[in-house]
Amino acid sequence: MTNPLLDIGELQDYAAIQPAHVVPAIDQLLGRARAAVERAADPALPATWQAVLDPLDEASEPLWRAWAAVGHLNAVVNTPQLRAAYNEALPRVTEFATWVGLHEGLYRQYRRLREAPAFAALPPTRQRIIELALRDFRLSGVELPPGQRERFAELSERQAQVSQKFSENVLDATDAYALYVENEAELAGIPADVLQAARAAAQADGKPGCKLTLQAPCYIPVMQYAENADLRAQLYRAYGTRASDTGDARFDNSGLIETLLALRAEEAGMLGFAHFAGRQLQTRMAQTPEKVLAFLRDLAQRARQYAGRDLEELRAFARSELGMDELQPWDVAFVSEKLRTQRYAYSEDEVKRYFPQPRVLAGLFEVVEKLFGVRMRTASAPVWHPDVTVVQVENPDGELVGRMYLDLYARTGKQGGAWVDIDRNRRRTADGLQTPIVFLTCNFAPPTAERPSLLTHDDVITLFHETGHALHALLSEVDDTGASPFASVEWDAIELPSQFMENFCWEWDVVQRLSAHVDTGQPMHEALYRKLLSARNFQSGLQAVRQIEFALFDMLLHQRRDIADIGAVMAVLQTVRDEVAVLVPPDWHRSAHSFSHIFAGGYGAGYYSYKWAEVLSADAYAAFEEAAGSADASRLLPEVGARFRREILAVGGSRPAIDSFRAFRGREPQIDALLRHTGMAG
Repeated sequence: MTNPLLDIGELQDYAAIQPAHVVPAIDQLLGRARAAVERAADPALPATWQAVLDPLDEASEPLWRAWAAVGHLNAVVNTPQLRAAYNEALPRVTEFATWVGLHEGLYRQYRRLREAPAFAALPPTRQRIIELALRDFRLSGVELPPGQRERFAELSERQAQVSQKFSENVLDATDAYALYVENEAELAGIPADVLQAARAAAQADGKPGCKLTLQAPCYIPVMQYAENADLRAQLYRAYGTRASDTGDARFDNSGLIETLLALRAEEAGMLGFAHFAGRQLQTRMAQTPEKVLAFLRDLAQRARQYAGRDLEELRAFARSELGMDELQPWDVAFVSEKLRTQRYAYSEDEVKRYFPQPRVLAGLFEVVEKLFGVRMRTASAPVWHPDVTVVQVENPDGELVGRMYLDLYARTGKQGGAWVDIDRNRRRTADGLQTPIVFLTCNFAPPTAERPSLLTHDDVITLFHETGHALHALLSEVDDTGASPFASVEWDAIELPSQFMENFCWEWDVVQRLSAHVDTGQPMHEALYRKLLSARNFQSGLQAVRQIEFALFDMLLHQRRDIADIGAVMAVLQTVRDEVAVLVPPDWHRSAHSFSHIFAGGYGAGYYSYKWAEVLSADAYAAFEEAAGSADASRLLPEVGARFRREILAVGGSRPAIDSFRAFRGREPQIDALLRHTGMAG
């Protein structure tokens, strides 16, 4: 039987990949890659890039492309069979990666490369790749005494397994919940398109009435619009206790959190670090936990007064207009939407009718084309689900730059959230230029037979955000994978292009390109746009403080080595809330148990990166504002976009992120633009 994972070619044949293919292919590819490592580590080889690294890259790429495909499918079309195959292969892949990091012979080869006279003649990018590899070898435990390496390898393998199970529990807890409501009077206020989807979901299950779920396209509008407070409370509790000891016991992540924190602390200690945060920040712009904490607490001090004002306004409105003497946590989104509607005379339900997904996507492509001088067009390729679209990015002369797979709608068996992953990086080989391929995943409300998917403005922002990540990989001009954006850009700078792109969603000429009313086809009228713009910083203080709360919790948690149980984890979270929060959830709420970013998504001791990079992205966007001159002038400026592409996107990780920022801005980052954009400059 032909195994598509062993013969990938230019494009993956996703439709042909079956669970039975996974383990045989991964085993075979691991064997080839392991043999290539041994060959590269041969001290008889000359200490040159061509003798050591080129063959290693050539042999390892098929493994990582196959594993990227398996991991992606496991995230977006999860089935019991695929999950079992993935989990069987995961320890083998983790063991291999750990083995490479602990390979003394390969480490010595990199040291020979660094110490060879020819090193000085290498291009700066290749010098940086070697320097970063040596750093990563040390952080992978290669300098540990032989007796400790086996334990270090066990720690790495176990962490991968625990993180995977954490992610599965969140997915399963989300998918397992369903609330069937037969009396539609109990659903008053919920938008018609949400109810239509809920009826269809119930019908698919053979049930009467409507099916409410915890997936974002259902959960968020229910919390915003449902007049029934008991219904909101029921869903709020279900969502807030997912994968926890106060929810369905089958999916409780408590023990996994305890295990993961212990494993991380032990690993950091073996490498000589006081805690996991200290180890992680060796590869970040911020460098030290002290610098991160100072940054977050300074931002919290600036934001907290605005958050307090936001909350008092909300409580006052709830009392005076809605007769609520006490604002419950499940009332916040509902009252906020009522206040927004009254203050700015529009609702999100009204706005999303102007953002049918096909029009938004076409407008997004126009923006990218104008800013960065490329062409975006749909193409044909094998996909894993009928909803998936393939987009080719080309230079104006038609030369292929890269490809992007778009998977935009929520469904059962698909992880929640939005993210970008890599199929393959740009790489120059003896056969020519290999162009990059990326996956862009979102979880928007799916279309119905009657109308397309309608996006909220927040959804539009999410799509632009993820497109920024994708462009970072697609528009890279780095020819060596070791300096590709996702491989070597510091984690706390990786959000710069994504958060930068969000700003264009607030520009009048861009909104015109993105909008076409689902019934009339007319673009959004200026009066509604002005209301939307006026509400841009609605509750920005509350939003900022909540993000800071998550970031502080993550950083403080990973500076502790004495976390004995889940109670201690919750105590850290409570300490953070006492310091910065203005809205505190009930005691039974368990946000940590579904905090996949830090326990399953690579952001452990790194969640602060969102706020850190927000300073960089706001300041970068200010360059477009300054070049535009007046407030009414377009920010779609090709000349500034070309400079952003050249100095930020094209260079990937070939130089430190701060050097790329300085090259674009001509100076150090400043926080002023972020404070101004979020309404906290005063």
